[in-house]
Amino acid sequence: MTSNLINKNLYAQDFNLWLIETINQLKTGDFQNVDIEHLLEELEGLSGRDKRELKSRLRVLIAHLLKRRYVTNSDYYRGWELTIREQRRELGNLLKQSPSLKNYFLDIFPEVCQDALIECQDTYLYTQFPNECPFTADIDSILSEIFWE
Repeated sequence: MTSNLINKNLYAQDFNLWLIETINQLKTGDFQNVDIEHLLEELEGLSGRDKRELKSRLRVLIAHLLKRRYVTNSDYYRGWELTIREQRRELGNLLKQSPSLKNYFLDIFPEVCQDALIECQDTYLYTQFPNECPFTADIDSILSEIFWE
């Protein structure tokens, strides 16, 4: 049985050990025995994971910005502001780690903003939200501006 076949079996049996073996093979230059198929699958998964995280955090951030700006129940302001701060921090970290995600941020912004707006409109039936998202796809603004004062 070849080393590459062993690695493919290892991937299914013990993922962590497969990772350790793959890392060691890459470090030592043993490229012929690297399980390329699964390595590519994992790398593609990492890219998708970061995009999903960015989209999810952006939706949460925009929904909370909308609630803080338009919902008049001050009992919730503190919680919304803490969530806004956390999402901004995590989005900033993600974009700092992977600056190329800024293009993805800009691409998905209109859709995410509209989804967050619909979510808020559906949840707060007696609050007058705008028909269109009031925020622009400016990353610095979304990650820092106080929209409710």
